[in-house]
Amino acid sequence: MRTFTIDSDHNITVFASAEEAGQQTGAERFHSADQFAVLAEPWPAGRLVEIWNRLAGVQPVKKFTDRKTGIARIWKAIQSLQLAGAASEAKGGNARSRKPRQHTSSKNTKAAQVVALLKQPSGASLKSLMKATGWQAHSVRGFLSGHLRKKLGLRVKSFQRNGERVYAIRG
Repeated sequence: MRTFTIDSDHNITVFASAEEAGQQTGAERFHSADQFAVLAEPWPAGRLVEIWNRLAGVQPVKKFTDRKTGIARIWKAIQSLQLAGAASEAKGGNARSRKPRQHTSSKNTKAAQVVALLKQPSGASLKSLMKATGWQAHSVRGFLSGHLRKKLGLRVKSFQRNGERVYAIRG
């Protein structure tokens, strides 16, 4: 029966048997979703988020809707881990650290045009962003929130100037 271990650094390793898993010191063991749920019950919610965000190939999250959702998603994701020893990574397949995304863009893209407009000292109005991109207002706002803030991690400031919505990238 496949047995999983989790250490204090949030590394989850999968073993072919409980005997193999028992050889790993300083780690807690579980082999079912129910056991994982019991194990995770006293953990702060932030630990579930850290565990999730360390798994390879998952979309990082800031929080889960609730503990049950976090546990279920982690359990489902770890089912595809390679057995210890079979994986090329020393810590069981999920120990890869995430690297922050680098902002690489061409000046010809709409994203680059928006960033350039927002970096102006006075920022850019919603109307000017709509005109530059040809997008509707809701598309511009979605791009600012989803792409610039969440994906690229840029700090976008929003304020009113002369009754008009203005955005700028904070230093």
